[in-house]
Amino acid sequence: MTTQTTFFWSVLRSFVRPLATLLFDLKVHGQEHIPREGGVLIVSNHQSLLDPILLPLRLERPLNYIAKSELFRNPVVAWFLRRVLNAFPVRMGHGDVRAVKETIHRLQEGHLMNIYPEGSRTVDGEIAPLQGGVALIVQRARVAVVPAVIVGAFDAWPFPRRFPRLRPIRILFGPPMELAGLDRDEILAVIDRTLRSMFAELRANVGAGEKRAA
Repeated sequence: MTTQTTFFWSVLRSFVRPLATLLFDLKVHGQEHIPREGGVLIVSNHQSLLDPILLPLRLERPLNYIAKSELFRNPVVAWFLRRVLNAFPVRMGHGDVRAVKETIHRLQEGHLMNIYPEGSRTVDGEIAPLQGGVALIVQRARVAVVPAVIVGAFDAWPFPRRFPRLRPIRILFGPPMELAGLDRDEILAVIDRTLRSMFAELRANVGAGEKRAA
């Protein structure tokens, strides 16, 4: 990660974090589960375009992303993705070997990475079936894998709505998963089961909180 990217990330945190807290009542839990150093892969559900902006706001380490190549066609968006989110492109649906290798390389270099194993944004707010690429990355990179779920971002900005609306958003990080020695299907099963369990727990807690507030 370049010094310039780190600077933009720091600016993003300083200005966007209080704004996100004000607009979306953003609350984040479980950050202590993320190792302070070394390569770490965060696997999370993908609810909306808000996810990559909100997920790193309460973290102490800059986060790297993969983003679909179509987003890089717009020069302004491409600049934001590369310079602020430290993202690189992946060709969706083409088995992009180069993107997989770059992900593994960044992890082995000690970076914090976030990928969405569903492959794309949800269309109904639920967690979609996971794609197989995440298992290959886990097997090759051999780093800590931390699950994360976000709830409320779909309500705030559902696909294909053009602009977001004000809705409460919650993020939960879990402890690193035990994936060493597992095969592809076993890795996918553990990640899928963990994300769905955390998602149901967080959504239930949010719902209970809203009922108490009412």
